[in-house]
Amino acid sequence: MRIGVNAGSLEREMAMKYGYPCPPAMVDSALRYIEIAESEGYHQLIVSLKSSDVMTVVEAYRLYAKQANYPTHIGVTEAGKAPYAVTKSACGLGPILLDGIGDTIRISLLGDPVPEIAAAFDILQATGRRVRKPELIACPTCGRLAIDLEAIIAQLEKRLEGRTTPVKISVLGCVVNGPGEAREADIGIAAGNGKGVIYRNGEIVRHVQEAEMVDALLEELERWEKEHATKKNGAAGGGSGCR
Repeated sequence: MRIGVNAGSLEREMAMKYGYPCPPAMVDSALRYIEIAESEGYHQLIVSLKSSDVMTVVEAYRLYAKQANYPTHIGVTEAGKAPYAVTKSACGLGPILLDGIGDTIRISLLGDPVPEIAAAFDILQATGRRVRKPELIACPTCGRLAIDLEAIIAQLEKRLEGRTTPVKISVLGCVVNGPGEAREADIGIAAGNGKGVIYRNGEIVRHVQEAEMVDALLEELERWEKEHATKKNGAAGGGSGCR
């Protein structure tokens, strides 16, 4: 059963006691309803503390997490119309998710609800709570950019469609920051002047020309996947020899 508290429909006595809107009032309201539910024998609960104000959402869930252990359904309610509403939701949910709070999630967008799903998965991926596809890291346009990075990223995005490997792929068209960023990713490339260096697991593995970069990165991805599958299977198999 979900216990939902919305800042827009808070009980009058709570609003009078704390002011409005107010995270402590929302949490006290939720705790009151939890007590009522428990007194009636309900213990399979999930709690929602919704507001259209980002700071109210963040403070309410953080306060609740200090006082109760029931799982939470998180979201910034009535966020408005995309794309601003997606940014607003990310600002509100990011801090909560990074704190380890949140068991289910809802992105509230005006209009067709289908885009809410993609937005939710992107926020979960960015905060590391649920990674279900490769993450592409690319540098912004600047004076040091010396390859057609937009074209390379577009090709990679297309060819990575449908893959679920939780891997970070960094593509940097800069010889200044590129090597360090590429080392930090699972697979990375630091490029400039039509050529680049590919890193896997922080080590240089090959040099490539710009025209070869997409194919080369996908080849390294396949090697990375096999590597990690072997390690995973080895770890699983190693346990069977324990006495």
